[in-house]
Amino acid sequence: MKKIVTLLLLVFSIFFYTIGHAKTISFLTEDEIPTGSKFMPLPPQPTDASFYNDWQRYQWGKSMRNTERGKQAVADAVDTLDYYVKIYSEPFGLTISKENTPEIYNLLDRVLATAIVCKDKAKSHLMRIRPFVLFNEPTPVPKDEEHLKTNSSYPSGHTTMGWALALVLAEINPDRQDEILKRGFEYGESRVIVGFHFQSDVDAARVITSTLVNRLHANKEFIEQLSKAKEEFLNKKTSEK
Repeated sequence: MKKIVTLLLLVFSIFFYTIGHAKTISFLTEDEIPTGSKFMPLPPQPTDASFYNDWQRYQWGKSMRNTERGKQAVADAVDTLDYYVKIYSEPFGLTISKENTPEIYNLLDRVLATAIVCKDKAKSHLMRIRPFVLFNEPTPVPKDEEHLKTNSSYPSGHTTMGWALALVLAEINPDRQDEILKRGFEYGESRVIVGFHFQSDVDAARVITSTLVNRLHANKEFIEQLSKAKEEFLNKKTSEK
């Protein structure tokens, strides 16, 4: 029964994403996406010695909530394409939008659709309780709590999506890779700060996402769109000189 429920959740999440993004299609099928449960270890349990790091990082996250970094973490609870292009435009060094950079925007749209299938597939194999539920404490993003109570903490979906886009953008503009990856790294850490994920959820998501982006480079459509995005970026860069 549990497997049937998780499968239905995966199907519905893909279905509703498709409704909202009628022209957006994942580059990869679910079967083509690496299966994290086959090469990643299980997350630490509260009785494991390694869980101490998760607990310690959870305490660190709470200590950051009343700071500017904490405010950023709350803002980072958003996981829409429009938000991603907004936070990555500055480190990327160019305003990313459907109007200004259509090829880059279209690439990111499809990469995001692929990352969504990836994170749902990874989550469907394990139902890990989230930190704010385990410790029975409120978060600075109360509107998301009810939904996330029944959604697996491992791996972090936000990190999967944000890190996938960061890796692709860093490939388009390698001169700004450090700035792009720094923002992508922070986006994942934001999930620890607000208490929606353990550090091990975020760490696992980065590994799984790296395998996903590596797999994308074996997809013809991705390579073609990536090439268009790179050409567009170089043209924009040249025209601004």
